[in-house]
Amino acid sequence: MESEAMEIDGSVMEGGGQILRVSAALSCITGTSVKITKVRAGRSTPGLRPQHLSGLQLVSDLCSGSLQGGEIGSTEISLTPGKIQCGNHTADPQTAGSVCLLLQASLPCAVFADGPSQLVLKGGTNAEMAPQIDYTVKVFKPTMEKFGVHFDCDVRLRGYYPKGGGEVMVTVNPVKELQPVVMTERGKLTKVYGRAFVAGVLPYKLAKDMSASAVRTIRREIKDLYINIPALQEKEKATGSGNGIIIIAESSTGCVFAGSALGRKGVYADQIGAEAAEMLLRNVRHNGCVDEFLQDQVIIFMALAKGTSRIRTGPVTLHTQTAIHIAEKMTRAKFTITKCDDELSNDDTFIIECEGSGAANAHM
Repeated sequence: MESEAMEIDGSVMEGGGQILRVSAALSCITGTSVKITKVRAGRSTPGLRPQHLSGLQLVSDLCSGSLQGGEIGSTEISLTPGKIQCGNHTADPQTAGSVCLLLQASLPCAVFADGPSQLVLKGGTNAEMAPQIDYTVKVFKPTMEKFGVHFDCDVRLRGYYPKGGGEVMVTVNPVKELQPVVMTERGKLTKVYGRAFVAGVLPYKLAKDMSASAVRTIRREIKDLYINIPALQEKEKATGSGNGIIIIAESSTGCVFAGSALGRKGVYADQIGAEAAEMLLRNVRHNGCVDEFLQDQVIIFMALAKGTSRIRTGPVTLHTQTAIHIAEKMTRAKFTITKCDDELSNDDTFIIECEGSGAANAHM
């Protein structure tokens, strides 16, 4: 039964890897073939990079699909999905490509499989331009549980830019359908904690400097909470050299936010710490319930859930607008974004509401 493939312009809006991840996952779940043209057309290196190709192959593998145009540099791909298969699946871009982005593409598919899945994801666990694995575990995972999605994440080895070599095993349990989520009450901040790390040949002092600088920066705005950011030397479970920091804030209603940064050549450690702290502060000032990074990651789950989800957030990012565009094109979900006007909101507070498409797992 060859249905006409849905055509998606890979250069619209955010115009990057996110279009590939959301389109491929929704193709897999809805059973709709997709043809994505102008893949990453606006990027300095257009077309598929190893991490995008690896993510597409993983999704294709999960849904016993057929992938055309699957080579590095390709600017047009087609995916014809089959049945979603549980079991063991591996993705290895053989670069420091982010394991967290591989999970973003594959997790929604595994949730609609016919049994539990083990995903072995290799590459960078703490990589630039992507969530750190600590973010996935501490921020993304508890939010997914609100949708009814349960997964375990075993960080076997941390890997950093440029070598990669990290490995994470994710075990996903399938669900019959996703529950809608309402997160509109931020509550008070109750906890600020994190980790500053060095790995490989880098001196431990860098971790201490990042931590101290982050605490100083946060103290300027959050005066009444104990801030716990231990400095850590990664030993056994790390390959290569890297340094970075992630800081997490929790609220009384169970909202979780984060700020993070990775060490870069020629940048002082205290600047890295301050950067992560500023990012966290920016994401708690607007009184929303999710930070700017979680915001776009929940869109696909809102679109698939059965019922109406409402999430209070800060400024709506281009990544989020892109995810909404693809989700509305590929499912029956309907999104609306409205400005918040209660006494706790400011000019940058919004509600994203979604009437979900109510995708059901045919195997359960």
